[in-house]
Amino acid sequence: MSHQLETIIGYKFKHPELLETALTHTSYANESRTPVKHNERLEFLGDSVLSVVVADYLFHQSGRPEGELTRMRADMVCETTLANAANRIGLGNHLLLGHGEEQGGGRSRDSILADAMESVIAACFLDGGLDAALQVVRTFILVEVPVTKLHNADYKTELQELVQQKKNQVLAYELVGQSGPDHDKQFSVEVSLNGAIIGKGIGSSKKKAEQDAARCAIENLFQDKA
Repeated sequence: MSHQLETIIGYKFKHPELLETALTHTSYANESRTPVKHNERLEFLGDSVLSVVVADYLFHQSGRPEGELTRMRADMVCETTLANAANRIGLGNHLLLGHGEEQGGGRSRDSILADAMESVIAACFLDGGLDAALQVVRTFILVEVPVTKLHNADYKTELQELVQQKKNQVLAYELVGQSGPDHDKQFSVEVSLNGAIIGKGIGSSKKKAEQDAARCAIENLFQDKA
């Protein structure tokens, strides 16, 4: 299966075990009778590599100010963009999932696909350096969101910029609850400004819940100004 993926992404691994690890979800590793590496560490690295590549691309392709570049980068590395890229290369078909995730539709879940996409980018980086990672990002990520068009609002950045219009403002996000089985978690987050709660949000991941809380906070702040 990994050989098929190499053909699709246009990169041949010198160390194929890196790609195997990138495709291994924690649920599979947890259910394995023998020790198996999973992709969480690669996901961490891939997030950073992707951010650098996209920031460099935007810096050279757009003359927009820093605030807009920040929003554009957030849009190009968000879960939706990564999941769309993963779907285009059929990444879900190559994942190693535990029984629960398999039965719960994990192969089509955006959060799992996005994490796996970051892991594949990291695997390419470790195997072939920045050029290998750049090839994948350019081919499957940068084409997803044109520089001239954003499709996902980054409410956290928007909220940060809104409150920074005054000095000494402190924003804080707190995870206040989670429910549901492992394959269908629901997270609850509160965002506070100088200690006062200004928004609450829910989502299928902590990141999504924070974005929802920020969206709610923006609406509340604008209502207060009206």
